[in-house]
Amino acid sequence: MNSQTNLQAYRSVERHSMAESENPHAMISVLFDELLRRMNNFSVNLEGEEADAEVRNECYARSLAILHALQSCLDFEKGGEVAENLFRLYEFARQQLLASFRSGTPERIAIAIQSLSEIRDAWKTMDKKGGTV
Repeated sequence: MNSQTNLQAYRSVERHSMAESENPHAMISVLFDELLRRMNNFSVNLEGEEADAEVRNECYARSLAILHALQSCLDFEKGGEVAENLFRLYEFARQQLLASFRSGTPERIAIAIQSLSEIRDAWKTMDKKGGTV
């Protein structure tokens, strides 16, 4: 096994371990990281000579699935306005993903990636401080 394969196997085990843990912050962090990785790969494969349609389509589908999972995790009773705002952000990201897929250009997805990156960074900071949502 080469080092790249080993690294991918390690990341996969790490993701599964965190997802199975009782720490919801860790699970959401993993989802955010995977979503942003997939959205970036989708964006890179939208246009140009090196674009890979198979990678683009897989990243597109996975991104939509992760956005759905993030929306499904929201607790509107406990989260109130924060949960509603996150739902709208995830919906915005979904719409930008769809628009970029239709147009074949990365401009709209870049806006969603930036917005989600800011939320992911805030989430990780909050998790390190032991905060709750």
